[in-house]
Amino acid sequence: MIFRSYYLACLSHASYLVADEASGRAAVVDPQRDVAQYLEDAARLGVRVTDVVLTHFHADFVSGHLELAEATGAAIHVGAQARADYGFVPARDGDVLELGPGTRLGFLETPGHTPESISVLVYDLAKSATEPQGVLTGDTLFIGDVGRPDLMASVGVTAEELGSLLYDSLHGKLLRLPDATTVYPAHGAGSLCGKNLSSELSSPLGVQRRTNYALQPMSKAEFVRVVTADQPESPAYFAYAADANRRVRDTLGETLSRTLRPLSLDDVVALAKSGAVLLDVRPPQAFGAAHLVGSVNIALGGRYATWAGTLLDRTRPIVLIGDPGAQAEAATRLARIGFDHVAGHLDDVMGALRARPDLLRRVRKVSPVDLLARLDAGTAPVVVDVRAAPERDQGHVPGSVSVPLPQLLAHLDRIPRDREVVVHCQSGYRSAIAASLLAREGYANVADLVGGWVSFDAARAPAFPEP
Repeated sequence: MIFRSYYLACLSHASYLVADEASGRAAVVDPQRDVAQYLEDAARLGVRVTDVVLTHFHADFVSGHLELAEATGAAIHVGAQARADYGFVPARDGDVLELGPGTRLGFLETPGHTPESISVLVYDLAKSATEPQGVLTGDTLFIGDVGRPDLMASVGVTAEELGSLLYDSLHGKLLRLPDATTVYPAHGAGSLCGKNLSSELSSPLGVQRRTNYALQPMSKAEFVRVVTADQPESPAYFAYAADANRRVRDTLGETLSRTLRPLSLDDVVALAKSGAVLLDVRPPQAFGAAHLVGSVNIALGGRYATWAGTLLDRTRPIVLIGDPGAQAEAATRLARIGFDHVAGHLDDVMGALRARPDLLRRVRKVSPVDLLARLDAGTAPVVVDVRAAPERDQGHVPGSVSVPLPQLLAHLDRIPRDREVVVHCQSGYRSAIAASLLAREGYANVADLVGGWVSFDAARAPAFPEP
C-alpha cells in the first residue's frame, strides 16, 4: 500500500493519496483545487488516480474533485446523504472500495459536522483485513477537537441537531475502532472548522480518546453544549464555498485562463470606478511605502485567501496588484476558496504610479516609543485593536478600542473620522489590512503601529527589570 499526505498550510488543509502498488489504482481524499501535485506523484509512483473521495462538502475551500475527474476520469465518491449537481458514487456505512489485492478503503457515515459527512477506513491488507491502520476523518474528528456543528444554519439545520448526530457518530462508530488506528483529519491548527485544533497532523485514536476534550465521558446534552460554545466567527465565504462543492462549476484551469489577464493603469482606474476591488498582494512594507489609491492590502505572505474571503465582497470583480510573477499564485489561492471573479492584474504598480503620482498613497507608520510618549502626555490618537478577543485579553494598549478585523467594516461607527487613528494587531499583518480598509472607506488620518502589540509590549517594559 502507498499512503501520501499533503498539507496546505495557508488553509490548514490536509489531503491524502492511497494507492495499491499491484493494481496501480489510487484514490485521492479531499483534494485541494489545484491538483497537479497528486497527478505528478501518481505518475512518479506508477499509479493512476481512479477514484476521488469527498468526506463532505467543505466550507473553507473548493475541492479539486471536478479537476481530478476531468484529468483522469476518476469516479467521485460522496456520502450517501449528499445532494450534488454532478454524478457521484454514494458512500454508505459498510461500503468498500477495493483498490487492489493489498489495499482497501471502507466507508462510515459520520454525520455531525455536516449531514453527508463520511469517514474513510484505510486497510493495508498485508497487515490486517479486519483492523484498519488509519481512518481519514474529514472534519468529524480532529486532533484535539471535533468538527463544529454550527455551519449549516443557513440551510435550516441547527447546531443542536448536528451536534446530536456528531455525538452518535463519534461514540457509535469512530470510538469503536482500535486504539492503534491512526486518525488523519482534513484540517490542523488555524482552521476555522473547529476551535481547538492541534498543530499535530495525525494521532493514534487511543491518544485522542484520552486527551481530546470533546471525547471525554459526558452526556449527549453536555457534549452538544460544549462543542457549540465559543466557536470562532465563520467567514462569509464559507456558505458559498460549501455550495460550490455541490455544483458543476468551471475547473481551475478554465478559471485561470479567464482571470489571468494583464491590465493597464487606465483599465484598473475604470474598473475601480465601476465597483471593482483593488487587491494589493504585496508585503505590508511595500504597500505602505506606495500604493494605488483605494486599494486594499492583503499580503500573500499570510492567510491571504482566508482574509480575502472574510473581508471582500465576492460579488465585485477583483483586480490583483502585485509584483511581476505573483499574479498566478494570487489568483490560484483565491480560486481555492471559490473567488473566481478576478478581472485581471496590474503587475508594475510602481512604474504605473510614477506616471500618475496623483494616484499614489502611503500608509503612515507610528513607532511604539512614539505612541507610548503620546499616551504619557495625554495626546494619544484613537488606537484601534483589530485582534481577536482572546488575544486582547492577554494585554492591550490602554484606552484602545477593540474592533476585531472580521467585524471592522460592520463597526465603522465605533471609529471616529475626525481624529487620528492608529491601528494595530499582534505583529502587523492584520493591521496593514485594517489600515488599508479604513483609508479606502474615507478615513484621512490613519496610521499603522510598527510591530503591533508585540513591539508595543516590549517597548513599555523596563529597560533594566528588577531581579
